[in-house]
Amino acid sequence: MATGESVVSRTPRELGYCMPAEWSKHEAIWLAWPHDPTTFLSGVEKVEETYVQIVKLIHRDEYVNLFVKDQAMKQKATGLFEKSGVDLKKIRFFMFDYADVWFRDYGPIFVLGKDCELAMVHWIFNSWGEKYEELLKDKQIPQIINDEMHLKCFEPGIVLEGGSIDVNGKGTLLTTEQCLLNKNRNSYLKKEEIEKFLKDYLGVTCIVWLKNGIAGDDTDGHVDDLARFVNPTTVVCAYDDGDEENSEALRKNYELLCQSTDQDGRKLGVVKLPMPGNVAYDGKRLPASYTNFYIGNRTVLVPTFESKNDKVAISILKRLFPRRKVVGVNCVDLICGFGAIHCITQQQPSSDQDCSD
Repeated sequence: MATGESVVSRTPRELGYCMPAEWSKHEAIWLAWPHDPTTFLSGVEKVEETYVQIVKLIHRDEYVNLFVKDQAMKQKATGLFEKSGVDLKKIRFFMFDYADVWFRDYGPIFVLGKDCELAMVHWIFNSWGEKYEELLKDKQIPQIINDEMHLKCFEPGIVLEGGSIDVNGKGTLLTTEQCLLNKNRNSYLKKEEIEKFLKDYLGVTCIVWLKNGIAGDDTDGHVDDLARFVNPTTVVCAYDDGDEENSEALRKNYELLCQSTDQDGRKLGVVKLPMPGNVAYDGKRLPASYTNFYIGNRTVLVPTFESKNDKVAISILKRLFPRRKVVGVNCVDLICGFGAIHCITQQQPSSDQDCSD
């Protein structure tokens, strides 16, 4: 156990903690600087440019907590930020020899108590069913963070990635059977047992199970490529009638959402979001989806893929986020690593908000 880690034996639910919705006020966004050329086949330097754009767009509204491997990487990132006009006072660096950038999946999930006390849930990361042994050391990241933050830490003791779930902050959670019921995660657990973990450690009461993910997704169907809450009662759902490889799975998920209710028994509002089409690198299909956006305090960052549907997706999201600036970020190079903006980010909720509800 790390010195900064205070493991709590009772569950978050027992102590009044829950995972806030992503649109709740943030203290910071967490990222890890890209470095591995085997991850980003089109080139790490191009992905670094994408990161600079993301940081520049988001850092005015929330702190950027950024992992770097060493001092040389910190200096390189600092130089690129300065050149782009980023305010370095809003960047906090953390140094650790991490493997890769998929912070949403290996980082902690932050929860808030009724008094707005911040805590973290440290799930087990097994590199998406032990697909990539060299990435397993990233399971240490929550512990490394808590060496600095000294938060209450809850350890469920089961495998779960942040990209596999999405919440409305009122008690409802979205996930997929393909991922959470996959035998390469928690083969010894039944569906109802997994549901209990979600309820106990994220503070939810209602779980909406979708079916399968999109083609090219090596995470076994993460929900953040399929459907996302945009407010407590409305979900955007990836949909494409003309995509033979994805159309059936997306149609089934859409129909499930249209039949689903929230924690209060009310029907969910469901808005179709187009897909960008077949985005590929060297003939291999990539898991490109507009639902892989990040909801910042004042800005929503939407991945774009040089597709005719980029503008359509942004237009839909602008209507759904009228109080935030919705900005497209070209993720053609980032998606070559099989993830986009939501995959590389994790939000840290602010303690300065109304937690009484």
